[in-house]
Amino acid sequence: MKARPFLAAVLAAAVALLSLGGAGWWLLWQRSPLGLQSQRLELPLAARFVPRTAPLSLHWLLAPDQPAAYARAVAAPRQRRAAAAAADRLRDGAFAAAGLDYASELAPWLGRESSFALLTPPAAQEQPGWVLALRSRDSEGARHFLQRFWQSRSLAGTDLQISSYRGMGLISGRGALLGQDPQPLATALINDDLVLIASGRGVLEQALDVSQIDELNQAASAPLQQSVDRLGRGVAILTARPQAMQQWLGLPAPDDADPAVAVELVAGLSPSGRGLQLDAITQLRDGLLALPAPPQALQQQLQLPVASLALISEPARLLNPAEPDPWGQLVGPLLRDALAQLPGALPALVAGADQGPLLWAQAREGWLLGTTPQQPPLEGLEAALAAEGYSSSPLQSRGLNLQAWTRLESKPVKGNPDQLQAQLAGARSLQNGWAWWGQGLAVLNEQSEGRQAPAQRLDQLEALGTPKAPLQWAMDGATAQRLLAGWQPWRLISALSSSSLTPLVDGAALSLEADGPAAKALRLRGYLQLKG
Repeated sequence: MKARPFLAAVLAAAVALLSLGGAGWWLLWQRSPLGLQSQRLELPLAARFVPRTAPLSLHWLLAPDQPAAYARAVAAPRQRRAAAAAADRLRDGAFAAAGLDYASELAPWLGRESSFALLTPPAAQEQPGWVLALRSRDSEGARHFLQRFWQSRSLAGTDLQISSYRGMGLISGRGALLGQDPQPLATALINDDLVLIASGRGVLEQALDVSQIDELNQAASAPLQQSVDRLGRGVAILTARPQAMQQWLGLPAPDDADPAVAVELVAGLSPSGRGLQLDAITQLRDGLLALPAPPQALQQQLQLPVASLALISEPARLLNPAEPDPWGQLVGPLLRDALAQLPGALPALVAGADQGPLLWAQAREGWLLGTTPQQPPLEGLEAALAAEGYSSSPLQSRGLNLQAWTRLESKPVKGNPDQLQAQLAGARSLQNGWAWWGQGLAVLNEQSEGRQAPAQRLDQLEALGTPKAPLQWAMDGATAQRLLAGWQPWRLISALSSSSLTPLVDGAALSLEADGPAAKALRLRGYLQLKG
């Protein structure tokens, strides 16, 4: 009987230690740089000073030294110093674009919130203004920064104007940005811990105006808050309206007269392993059914790059919609035209009868499709091929059992008008739980020998975490580098970091699907792999 109290005490002590240990590990994870992977997205205080109509805004929810600490934590041992230095160069370049020296002016006081927004100018022909909001770690840091900021510019010959607006003190003058001629600048201090820097007094007054009216600022926007909640986690929030999607982000944006025009894009950015994860929601004024068909020029130019893999969840439904289908209307013409450009009769027949998922890769030796072994049914496929004169025959190549569809065609040559030549519609083999369909024997042989690397692309799509997305696309490093090199925002980021970031890219994956039960939004997810 005496043993029972002792055992109860031991069990209680064990439970307590486990509880403390679990809490300790949780605290360590949250304080570790790796805790950024699970950080929740929240609109910062600066959102109150950003108009809902702002063409572009970026809220950075990190302390300035955290990106370098994270890069150092996930990089390979030999690359840690270089990875941290690259993150620091990008941070320094971003602040230098606003005429600020991070090391001397910001490092002693800057906290976990930095926001930037473009504001719509009063007249269409004017350049958009901008506002930079910086949150201080304490009440003294922001005040001392403003004193030194204007003191240094006053000593350089800048005339300062001190005024009051809505009960707040404003200082305005001129300052140099990235070596340009001095530009108008204005500042204000909010609650002793938020510094506002704007491209002129009028822009700053516009930001102060919207902060007083909930219906005009981002902080009180219910749709924006809902989008942020749906995104869930991240270290940065990006918002963009149609004009900025096209002008600043290089994304296609519908004309303002279109009833299905995008209302706003809201994106979250978060670190994930040695890469970056993007999750974006684009709200539409109307549902997907109201979106117009893709332009004919885009349909004709659509080609899948070599060393990439596309996954289409329900190709037969997209190509043969039985009823009004938003995805069939949006994607069906693109898919149909892309398949029509592939040599042979087999690709369109396979995709049109496949219930999914369909894998599509483009190799140097030709196209490669992957389906489940039971899809599409061979009986219907062979009947369609037979109607075009193709017959099936078994083959062996490098120990691989194949099924090929061929037909004889007359190919007259000089001296032999009756010359016949076999034309190949395509071939099929079963490998590793997939039915692979290829343009010829060479592409199937390379697939069986692992030289096409679809397994790596499938791993990328799995890491993306969107198994039900109807459209998914993964690519190798060279393809991702080539696409990013021509993208305007990427070139800007590389310029800010004062070195090319393109060689660091090791691959990318994307997925697109409808968001919400009414299909009034598009959900885009992306993952950018970086070399260790």
